[in-house]
Amino acid sequence: MSETAVKTKHPKGLWVLFGTEMWERFNFYGMRAILTLFLVNSLMMKEETASLIYGGFLGLCYLTPMLGGFISDRFFGNRNCILLGGLMMAVGQFLLFTSASVFGTNIAFATTLMWVALGIIVFGNGFFKPNISSMVGSLYPKQEKSKLDTAFTIFYMGINLGAFLGQLICPIVGDVKDSGGVRDIHAFKWGFLAASVAMLIGTAVFYFLKNKYVITPEGRPLGGLPKHNVNDDYEEGESQKAVFSQTALIGAVIAFVGLGLTFHYLFGQNAIYSLIYASGLSLAGLIISDSSLTKVEKDRIKVIYIVAFFVIFFWAAFEQAGSSLTFIADNQCDRNFFGYNMPPSMVQIFNGLFVVAFAVPFSMLWDYLRSKDREPISPVKQAVGLALVALSYFIIAHNVKDLGNNGLLAIKWLILLYLIQTCAELCLSPIGLSLVGKLSPKRFSSLLYGVFFLSNASGYALAGTLGSILPATGDKFNKAKEMGIDLQAVLDKKITLTAQQVKLLADNQITDHNPVFAGFEIHNLFEFFMVFVILCGLASVILMALTPKLKKMMHGVR
Repeated sequence: MSETAVKTKHPKGLWVLFGTEMWERFNFYGMRAILTLFLVNSLMMKEETASLIYGGFLGLCYLTPMLGGFISDRFFGNRNCILLGGLMMAVGQFLLFTSASVFGTNIAFATTLMWVALGIIVFGNGFFKPNISSMVGSLYPKQEKSKLDTAFTIFYMGINLGAFLGQLICPIVGDVKDSGGVRDIHAFKWGFLAASVAMLIGTAVFYFLKNKYVITPEGRPLGGLPKHNVNDDYEEGESQKAVFSQTALIGAVIAFVGLGLTFHYLFGQNAIYSLIYASGLSLAGLIISDSSLTKVEKDRIKVIYIVAFFVIFFWAAFEQAGSSLTFIADNQCDRNFFGYNMPPSMVQIFNGLFVVAFAVPFSMLWDYLRSKDREPISPVKQAVGLALVALSYFIIAHNVKDLGNNGLLAIKWLILLYLIQTCAELCLSPIGLSLVGKLSPKRFSSLLYGVFFLSNASGYALAGTLGSILPATGDKFNKAKEMGIDLQAVLDKKITLTAQQVKLLADNQITDHNPVFAGFEIHNLFEFFMVFVILCGLASVILMALTPKLKKMMHGVR
């Protein structure tokens, strides 16, 4: 009995990585909760601009892991990259703290500091993210790989526990409003400082415990310099890396440049968004061009590409949490939660809370269905996830339909939205990562994970674009009224503003026209939310219709 117990135990190194990742996610999600509000209220940016910055920032955070993974594999190793990335993110958060401390006296300098801080965090995340996840798998020898699903479930709980704590504490100290609803715009700095301290704690946990616990069963250190690593996972004679012809590499570079220019000049995307979209497509093309791929391997890779495309729409809708949904929580929501008036940036805390609550039950559900031979294949689960996101936005669209300019959305509807979207996330996000691992040829595994993460990055970029079409919400109409301007009449083009009035609105971050998406003018919150209902609903229907074909292309993999 004791021998069995020992066999089912997870290595202590998993808990070291759990703690490191928990504090890093505290740092990241805590900062994310208050970032857009800081941009709008302290750095005096428009909500549209803040949403675009937010989307670009998140997108780059999922682009740089390709670079961080490459540097780790070739030069520094997992351990050094985790420490470097952790310290960089702590420095970046401290620069945000500095920016939030000096904006009152020098807003231009504060804005420059903000850009530098976000850049450092982006590259720090690139070093940290791929390497901490890689080390979880490295803890287990080949004969214990069956424990990986449970190990990653534990690790996923650490991610969301950290997210929950960050979204609780950073808003409490950083997003402060008095009893009259007036925000203390100087408090944001404390939220950023809390995030910086959390990252330092996580880095210290890893630094002091790595040599004792983050080791192989034989006691060898994991994640050291590449030249010292011993890899036992490949079969004899199997290639350990992808090999591309010079022609393929040159073609990928040309495609990258051409696609980037196309997205920038033809589709009007900014430089960051163009970089993200072009990177994903050119990398996907490079992989599929390899002549050593068999037909089965090509078919399975194509399934990854198709699923990755639909994942874009999920993240575009899901990541409204930090931009448009936060602005709505701030401007047109009754946030009274059992007598506690929640800070608007804290409302998104329910996603992390629900993930911690439902991750294990969902895992048990898939195990039960598998035991009955009724478990749906991965693309079906993901189509269900997209349908749930569409449902969540349809419900909230119905509830904002008759709010008008001054009505307040009850917080229970945002909580319900996060509940449904959490169920969607558990149907789609971990399932997608697992699918990539099952379908990838071993020599392309890292690159195909890169493609999948780039689809996340593309989704975040699209989230920024969609968040920027948020129409004017309640407080904008009230603020304009205080200035003697009937904003609704302005938006309906019933009155023409003077140049002085246009400037007055701009100075108060109020836009004097309705946003436009795909040629359609967005007049109100109902129409805004219906954009996500249509996008995710169509994506769900199309993906579900494709599943019989995808099942054949998976060649026996579920």
